[in-house]
Amino acid sequence: MYNIQNDTHKLCEPLAAYSRTCKTASLFPDIPVETKPEDIRVIELFAGVGGFRIGLERASSRFKTVWSNQWEPSTKRQDASIIYCREFGSEGHSNEDINTVDVNDIPEADMLVGGFPCQDYSVATTLKNSGGIEGKKGVLWWQIHRILKNQPNAPKYLMLENVDRLLSSPASQRGRDFAIILASLSDLGYIVEWRVINAAEYGMPQRRRRTYMFAYKNDTPIAHAIKSPSDWLYSKGIMANAFNVESSNIPPLTFQITGTLSTVSEQFNRGKSTTPFKNTGLMIDRKVYTVATAPAYDGPFVNLGDILIDEESISDDFFINDTDLERWKYAKGSKSEKRINKTTGYEYNYSEGAMAFPDSTEKPSRTIITGEGGTAPSRFKHIVMTPSGRYRRLTPIELERLNMFPDNHTLGASDMRRAFLMGNALVTGIVERIGLQLLPYLKN
Repeated sequence: MYNIQNDTHKLCEPLAAYSRTCKTASLFPDIPVETKPEDIRVIELFAGVGGFRIGLERASSRFKTVWSNQWEPSTKRQDASIIYCREFGSEGHSNEDINTVDVNDIPEADMLVGGFPCQDYSVATTLKNSGGIEGKKGVLWWQIHRILKNQPNAPKYLMLENVDRLLSSPASQRGRDFAIILASLSDLGYIVEWRVINAAEYGMPQRRRRTYMFAYKNDTPIAHAIKSPSDWLYSKGIMANAFNVESSNIPPLTFQITGTLSTVSEQFNRGKSTTPFKNTGLMIDRKVYTVATAPAYDGPFVNLGDILIDEESISDDFFINDTDLERWKYAKGSKSEKRINKTTGYEYNYSEGAMAFPDSTEKPSRTIITGEGGTAPSRFKHIVMTPSGRYRRLTPIELERLNMFPDNHTLGASDMRRAFLMGNALVTGIVERIGLQLLPYLKN
C-alpha cells in the first residue's frame, strides 16, 4: 500500500513535522497565497480533503483558496490535512484547532465556505460587556461567527453545508438551531438562501441529502437583484438556477425571527411538533420566506454501476468469502427477535426492515457513511454483485467517485480511513453547480 509519509517527492519528515508545515497561515502570516485582481479569494473551513475547493475550482479557475483549516480532534494522525497539503500544497493551510486560531492570522477573502459539524447551536449566555454572544463550548458554528464578526473586512459571500435535519433540530424545539444560524447571519448583515438537495435527483451518483446555504452581504450585486422573494425561490435565485424546481403558484410561508439570539435560542418554535422551515427558503432582515419545492431535472443520470471498477482490477480483500456471506445476509435482512441488554439484563423486542442485498447498480448509490470501510459484515455498507456472480464491497476509488472526487484523491491513508474521509465529504458536483451560478455576479 502506498503510504503518504513515504512519498519521496513531497515532504518526507515524520507526521508531526509534516503537520507543522501545514500551519503556514499562522507561522508565516506575511506570506500570502498569490492572487490576481480577477480572482475570487476563498477561505475553506473544516476543509476535510478539499471538497469545496475541488467543486469551486472545477467551476472556474478564478476561485482561489487563500486560506484553509482542517483539524481532526479525535485522532493523532491528521490524514485529511496531510492529504489536503499533498493535493493542493501547504501554502495557506492551517492544521490546528480553529478555536485557537487568531482571526488576525486569517487573510481577507471574498468568500468563506465550509461544511460545519452538526451540533447543538444553542446560545449559552449573552456577553453584556462586549455585546457579543457565546455558544456552547466547542460548537464550531460559533467559530464561523467569530471570524465573520471580527474580521475588519469579512467575506461578502458564504457557502455552507450541513445535514438535512438541521432544519428540524433539536427534537425538543423544532427548527431552533437553524433559526439561530439565520438570525446570527442576519445580524451580521447577510441575506441567506438555502435548499435541501439530494444529489441523485440532479443526475449525480449518490443519494445524499444535505442542506446547502448561500449567503451574501446586503450591499452585493446578488442582494440587489432580488425583486420578488417568491420568484427568487422558484426561478431567479442562485439555488433556483443551479438546481431547478417545478414551478408553482404556492406562495412561500413568511414569518419573522424576533428577539436577541438568546431569546431565539430559548423561545423559537417552543412547544411545536414540526419545524416551520421548508426545504427551500430565503431570509432577508430576519424575515423568512420558505416553501416546499420539488426538483425539475431532465438531464443525464449517473448510477452506481456507472462508476464501478472492472472486477479483474479489484483486490481479493474486497470480495466476500463464502464463510462470511451468511453474516452479511443476516446484517442486511429483516429481523424480529428478542434481545437482552448485556448491562441491565433487560429483555426487549427488536425489529428492523430488510436492506437491499446486493445494492442495485441501476440507480444511484445510498448515502456513504463514515463506517463504510473494513471487512466486518454491516447493515449499512454497500455490497455489489460482480458479473461473475461474486459479492464485494466498494473500493476507496469507487467511494471517491460517488462524491465526484478525482480517483485516488485520498491515496496514502488506510482503506478504512479513506472510507471515513469520503463518509464525511460532500458531493463536489453540488458546489460546482452553485459556483457556476455565482460567476456572472462576481465578474468584477
